[in-house]
Amino acid sequence: MSQDEQLEMLIEQTINGAISTIPQHIEEIKQNQEVLKSQNPNEFVYGMIMGMAFGMAGALLASQKGMPTPEDQMKIRDIIYKKIPDIRGQIFT
Repeated sequence: MSQDEQLEMLIEQTINGAISTIPQHIEEIKQNQEVLKSQNPNEFVYGMIMGMAFGMAGALLASQKGMPTPEDQMKIRDIIYKKIPDIRGQIFT
């Protein structure tokens, strides 16, 4: 398995883990909507999950080979963007 394939697999595992927490996050955000000043809990959770995906992927790559290059960041973005329909589907349906 190539390094790119390993990276993609690890990022997908990270995203799948984040997706599995969506129902709990939505409920928590709804309960704390006033404190968080959030008008749309689903959009809040979407941003949170995307932030988790980018943050964890960047940290993962940094731990493997140092700071991600702009090319590495583009690869991460492309991998995460492929999962957006799954993420949005879990949140907005």
